[in-house]
Amino acid sequence: MTEKTEKLLSPLRTGSWPERWLTRALGAGLAAAAYLVCIPWDLRNRVETPGSVNETTPVTGVGVILLAVALLLLAAYFGHRDDLAWPLLLVAAPPVTLMYISLRTHPGPPDGFAGAWPLAWAFFTLVIAAGVLIAATVGRAFRREGEDWAERVPLL
Repeated sequence: MTEKTEKLLSPLRTGSWPERWLTRALGAGLAAAAYLVCIPWDLRNRVETPGSVNETTPVTGVGVILLAVALLLLAAYFGHRDDLAWPLLLVAAPPVTLMYISLRTHPGPPDGFAGAWPLAWAFFTLVIAAGVLIAATVGRAFRREGEDWAERVPLL
């Protein structure tokens, strides 16, 4: 394994203090950026036509899938390199916080479900956190102390 690959995949606790925290900050920034790119905010959230109760939404199925893939890859990477709690803080917390801000700042539809956003936020928080924990656990399975991980992964 090359020195660069070894550096990118070694446990964070073996690195220096600035390296650990810069890597973690970069991971949190990437998770937030993935949310902002895949689930763009329509700050002009408005009705499509005058008198309509349906508002426009920038959320697409492709965006949700791309966000899920990006978060799962980040969670597996940080699960491989760091302790199991860090992926929750670095990968799950930024999108969940941005979703909370988005749901809190946009008024709900006038159909009586205006107060239902906390339930939607709680549900998606649980889904994101569970996915991150599963991906981090899978990433962690490829880590063994004192052994080259590439020797255990077939076809690499």
